[in-house]
Amino acid sequence: MRWTRHLRLWVAGAVAASALCTVPAARAAEQHDGHLTDLVNPFIGTENEGNTYPGAAVPFGMVQLSPDTGHGTGYDYSDDRIRGFSLVHLSGVGCGLGGDLPVLPTTGDVTQTDYAQYAAGFSHEDEEASPGYYKVGLASGIDAELSATERTGVQRYTFPATDKANVLLNAGQSLHRNISTEVEILDSRTVRTAITGSGFCQDTKPYTVYTVTRFDRPFTAYGTWDGSAVTAGSKSGRDGAYVRFDTTGDRTVEATTALSYVDARGAAGNLRAEGGRSFDSVRHKAQRAWEDRLDDVRVQGGSDTLRRTFYSSLYRSFLAPNIGSDADGRYTGWDQKIHRARGWTYYQNWSLWDTYRTQSQLLALLAPREARDMAISVIKIDEESGWLPKWGYGTVETNIMTGDPVTPFLTNAYQQGLLQGYEDYAERAYRALKKNADGVPPADSPAVGREANQEYIAEGFAPYIKGRPHAKPGDSDYDHGASATLEYALSDAMLAQMARDLGHPADAARYAARAQSYRHVFDASTGFFRARDASGAFTGPADPAKSEGFHEGTSWQYQWLVPQDLPGMVDLIGGTQAANERLDSFFAYEQLLADPAKTAREVWVNGPYDYYNADKYNPQNEPDLIAPYTYLSTGQPWKTTDVVHAALTLFTDAPTGMTGNDDLGTMSAWNVLSSIGIFPVQPGYDTWGLSTPVFDRVDLTLDRRYYPKGGLTISASGTSDTDRYIQSARTDGSAYERTYLTTGTLRSLRSLVFTVGPRPSEWGTSPEAAPPALR
Repeated sequence: MRWTRHLRLWVAGAVAASALCTVPAARAAEQHDGHLTDLVNPFIGTENEGNTYPGAAVPFGMVQLSPDTGHGTGYDYSDDRIRGFSLVHLSGVGCGLGGDLPVLPTTGDVTQTDYAQYAAGFSHEDEEASPGYYKVGLASGIDAELSATERTGVQRYTFPATDKANVLLNAGQSLHRNISTEVEILDSRTVRTAITGSGFCQDTKPYTVYTVTRFDRPFTAYGTWDGSAVTAGSKSGRDGAYVRFDTTGDRTVEATTALSYVDARGAAGNLRAEGGRSFDSVRHKAQRAWEDRLDDVRVQGGSDTLRRTFYSSLYRSFLAPNIGSDADGRYTGWDQKIHRARGWTYYQNWSLWDTYRTQSQLLALLAPREARDMAISVIKIDEESGWLPKWGYGTVETNIMTGDPVTPFLTNAYQQGLLQGYEDYAERAYRALKKNADGVPPADSPAVGREANQEYIAEGFAPYIKGRPHAKPGDSDYDHGASATLEYALSDAMLAQMARDLGHPADAARYAARAQSYRHVFDASTGFFRARDASGAFTGPADPAKSEGFHEGTSWQYQWLVPQDLPGMVDLIGGTQAANERLDSFFAYEQLLADPAKTAREVWVNGPYDYYNADKYNPQNEPDLIAPYTYLSTGQPWKTTDVVHAALTLFTDAPTGMTGNDDLGTMSAWNVLSSIGIFPVQPGYDTWGLSTPVFDRVDLTLDRRYYPKGGLTISASGTSDTDRYIQSARTDGSAYERTYLTTGTLRSLRSLVFTVGPRPSEWGTSPEAAPPALR
């Protein structure tokens, strides 16, 4: 390839990419007084199935108080009516869950109990949001403001002058299926509820949330409802309650709602511990919490829009997992019994198939103390319920997605040093992972675990059995045998490394051998991975773009999911030149050079849920998150920068500015890590691939307990659309030729400096520079 042509095409593409950055219609923290929170736009991802929410939360908080407009996961920017402000939301999930206790202020008589009927109109012109705060002016003339603490949601409603200012608390409706609900008015200021719900993509084992809401002044009237029947003066009901105030004088009503997954006593205790503060004080404290969190990453350079998309992604990366234990340390375990966390915090909500690839590594880097407690929480799930989770919501397993994502999640925690020195958690994690890797949960366990493990261990692959009845609610590995095999093999490789480190050599050798199982689903006649049926025969269309047995993707999109042994994969498909040719085709590389942003939007992306029948890179979904970094292993690291920077154009400062579902911070963490130039290319291990940062300088403040230097500066002075190729790299002043770092190296560094230029260089092109295979 001629470098002059390469450069000319890239510059043309950069101009096209810049046209995609737009300003959202809704106001998001319009004041700019130097706070990093002013650079966060919570409306990003609220349209086109990004499935984020704009409401109020603090980092990792139990409560996410946010408006619900009728969309399956809560809020959609295209809607114009709000049904209520509910307590529980997860950022970017693909199916409805949460939305517990939607609360809505109204005026007049209470005649409707269906929130789709009494929903209030609103305009984005009267809406604003920033971290920890949300405000909207409703068409009814009521202003609603929301903020939050870790375990409470705080509301302030400003009514017109009226003697019929109501607050409706709807226990009977949510984003999922409610099984049973109870409402009780305790006194002239307090309402208590218990809500048992089920569902995430499909019905699951039920869970219960308890709430208590305390108002800042007495009601003048109240009532409850069952179904459509409203009973004035009633103190108990099934589906909802209303309380009324006279606002002819004082037009403002404040309320604090506490949440617990344990019991009513837990909700009351959380209210005592975190309630009793004015709305303004809660709002300011929430903003400070977010400012402190965002301040750990300081960037210089780049446009306003680039910084806004970056800090908005950083914000979303810290929204989950969520605190699950009450202020007194009690929590409901997956055995449905009450336990107490002493000296640590229990967390819940585990979208592991997504987060093990990006977000868990980002949290280990920037929030290691919380990440440690998250890993301990997952270990506790095994110890209390008998098996590790796959996709956990609240206190239950949903079994959504496939493979074995919990293994790289926990081995990552181990490799990042989070489990050392704490009550033997490393060995406890290993014992749980070994049981998970070598067995299958019994029929009476809600977990499916490695469902196809018996066949995988015996034959070396998980079979694809089309139409096989599901033994348990959720997804089945038998429906996705080819991708399940690749995911099992990846997990085995990571477990082998942990076993070796902990002094279990026989286990390490066994898991390392199983990590080569990816070869058993490689069809030499097509040169691609392919599903095999129960007899061992390859099955489904031979065309890799139309392949079957891959979860949310095709063989084209899964072909690089062998981070444990990319050299072996490259050999299978014919060597380095063949691999680079295939990569170039996969990324539509020649088109990308001509117009990166157009290629990203019109060639790569075909719709938020369009996962199949494609032979191109899908930056919207998890199987391809590592794929751009494959070029680090094929001697062409500059192409990683080309692809990554093109994919970054998909993140914009607009409601449509997410690429796919955020999946509890997964896509946001991809943006953050790729923007600063370090990315976990072997998820579950300690390898960080390198690419050109989009900022001149990034200063990371790191926890000295895990990073003795206390910080790391990553710089690429002059980086731009034209000068974006790494010419050389230096670590603490010494030349550095490899395209990756280890966590151990990161801990010893103060600076990583890239020199950039307008053309690719020889940096990182030798075989020795590539991330090594795990053996």
